[in-house]
Amino acid sequence: MGFFYYIRKYLRMSRRQRKSELNSTIWFMPFWYIVGAVGLSAFTYYLDYVVDVSLYLPIGIGFSGQTLQVLLSALVGGVLTLSAFTLNSLLVALTTFSGQFSSKMLVNFVSDRATQHVLGIFNGSFIYVLLNFLYVTHGEEEYVVATPVLSILTAITAAVTFIYFINHTATWMQVHNISFNMNAKSKSVQASLEKELNPYHLEKEIEKESLPLDADGKIIKTSQSGYLQVADFSRLIKQANRDDIILRFDVRIGEFVIEGTPLLTYWEYGQTINPDRYLKSIEIGVKRTEIQDLEYGLIKLAEVAIKALGHNDPLTVTNTIHQIADLLKSIGQSRNFSPYLFDQKQELRIILNQKDFPYFLHKGFASIREFANQNSTVLTELLTMISLLSKTMDKEVHKDLWEFARQTILGFDNYSLYENDCLYILEQLSELSKNTGNQKDYLFLLEYMLQRVSSKSASKVLPPL
Repeated sequence: MGFFYYIRKYLRMSRRQRKSELNSTIWFMPFWYIVGAVGLSAFTYYLDYVVDVSLYLPIGIGFSGQTLQVLLSALVGGVLTLSAFTLNSLLVALTTFSGQFSSKMLVNFVSDRATQHVLGIFNGSFIYVLLNFLYVTHGEEEYVVATPVLSILTAITAAVTFIYFINHTATWMQVHNISFNMNAKSKSVQASLEKELNPYHLEKEIEKESLPLDADGKIIKTSQSGYLQVADFSRLIKQANRDDIILRFDVRIGEFVIEGTPLLTYWEYGQTINPDRYLKSIEIGVKRTEIQDLEYGLIKLAEVAIKALGHNDPLTVTNTIHQIADLLKSIGQSRNFSPYLFDQKQELRIILNQKDFPYFLHKGFASIREFANQNSTVLTELLTMISLLSKTMDKEVHKDLWEFARQTILGFDNYSLYENDCLYILEQLSELSKNTGNQKDYLFLLEYMLQRVSSKSASKVLPPL
């Protein structure tokens, strides 16, 4: 009953969601390796017992039936032992990821292609050698070649794969690789989303006064509770074109909704529509996914940094802050596209619910700033990355970057700083003020910071301006 339930669940999903779900499971890739192992075993049987390739090869290569059984029984035990060690290493890795970094890291490691291929090789190798063992007889006249040769090669492959997996796990668990892989995953999500939406964007100004937003639109409500995971924008635009309506998303991708929450608002021009057609193009599930959710990637990176703060691991915190800054730059450069989506006739069909750059900046850095508990080293690194962003991003976001830095400085309330800490913070703040054109506001923050050090040391902390 449960098997057919999962089959129906996957069939109901959209193609992109189904691909994401299958990649995040631990059984999908090994399943295909097992299918390949069954096919290879059948081919081996064909070579030995139908074609009898031993007649065309040197005698020393083959084995008799009894010798081959001893060999295969040893190989079955050896491959099974390697598989057990691999699964044990996998469990240790998953426990480490969950405890030291974030429970959300489990999906990243399991969905990694190398991890899935390793598990597939071990499962396929075991099934292949076991099947070969089944059809070997005790006949003294039996003399086979393909079965022992391919079985030994399979065992060698499993042994080499075990060494590779240990190296892969040790490499993947390194801080810089973890944060980089998470950043790369989020960027791939962003690139996929941009590729999906670009055909429906037009370089044309939309006068808000011409939109029917002030008019009373009709509401489509959710039929279940959960997270808004995926929206098939292409299908929604085509359906809106057929019905001649304008759709507006009232919630964002990744946002949690309760049954009955307004999901879409539409304005129709004449004919009555069927809301179920639009709900079928929207997936709501029990968990957040990164299929179209850029915010989720930032939250995962921030959670890794917060966990590292709790474990007194400054290297992890610093490296994660660097990757968040790189992801924020990528998001800031691509979030300027219009929230309006048009059909092929250049008619407005969908209005997206989007957040601006300050929202993503807050999601990426604010929680780290909060849990840093006025840790001057961490906050200095935050200001360094904000200053670096001001050098590489457009002037439209300079005000937001300076405002975040200003609020961070004002958070040093009733907190004393060492002289050098204050100096390093002021250096980054001075650089940021020059890049964003806020030198006057910097002088006020300078005076505020000098109050955080002792009067004896305050005279030594000179304004960098």
